Amino acid sequence: MQFGIHSLLFRETFLDKDLPLLDKCKGLGFDAVEIIPFDADGFPAAKVKAAAADLGLTINTGYGMPDQYNIISPDPSIRRDGIQFAKKLIDLSNEAGSKILTGLIHCGWGYLTGKMPTADEWKWGVEGMREIAGYAQETSGLVMGIETVNRFESHLINTAADAVRFVRDIGLPNVKVHLDTFHMIREENDFPAAVRATGSYVGYVHACENQRGIPGTGMVPWVPFFEALRQIGYDGCVTIESFDPGLESVVKLCCIWRKLADSPEQLATEGLRFLKGVYAQVYLREAASSN
Repeated sequence: MQFGIHSLLFRETFLDKDLPLLDKCKGLGFDAVEIIPFDADGFPAAKVKAAAADLGLTINTGYGMPDQYNIISPDPSIRRDGIQFAKKLIDLSNEAGSKILTGLIHCGWGYLTGKMPTADEWKWGVEGMREIAGYAQETSGLVMGIETVNRFESHLINTAADAVRFVRDIGLPNVKVHLDTFHMIREENDFPAAVRATGSYVGYVHACENQRGIPGTGMVPWVPFFEALRQIGYDGCVTIESFDPGLESVVKLCCIWRKLADSPEQLATEGLRFLKGVYAQVYLREAASSN
């Protein structure tokens, strides 16, 4: 299993000046870094790929679509713009050597209609993602992740079961479910059951405490969660996602109103140590008992 860290814990941007962050994350003990290319035109994708290769780091990319790129908008021109922008993100991800492009690419981040999702919204999302994922298939082996998020950030896909149905409707093998424990604790009835029901569709995991703090300091049932991941055979990337309250634009978007640790480095290193301990307890214990 790889353990990753989210770049937004340390930086609001990822431009040329942010490239040293990759060395920092490697030095903190991480195998992977997830990057959000907020400034798509300024994202140094080729330099990211070269630096990551030198360091032995895996790169993953993510995005939360703004309203003007919302592929479930009732406005067909916005839907088309969203599909085209997603293709640009795929090109950047390919250039950066990313393994997965994930997040809220299947709808607008924070887009809420005040109603339950409609059949049209579902159809627009499925059709849009089918075209987007098809483009990814044509250009690389990039996996597309459908992230389940809580009801306050989207009304389209809130549970693992929602995401599985969505992925099945898209019907392409490079589309996977992205589970995030921060959102799961708000929406799922049973952590292990949700993981097991998702099964081989799980393609990526965000390991976040319920309050976005250091993993292990809150209410997420980590051992049962990892036991369920082991049961479905998941041994991919598990990424710590949190945000520094000193990053003003990110804090506003993610509603971080208090310090979650003494420093981003503390959150990263203590969270990594905790997650590796749970992994060893669950995966390595099972491997030893089967020998």
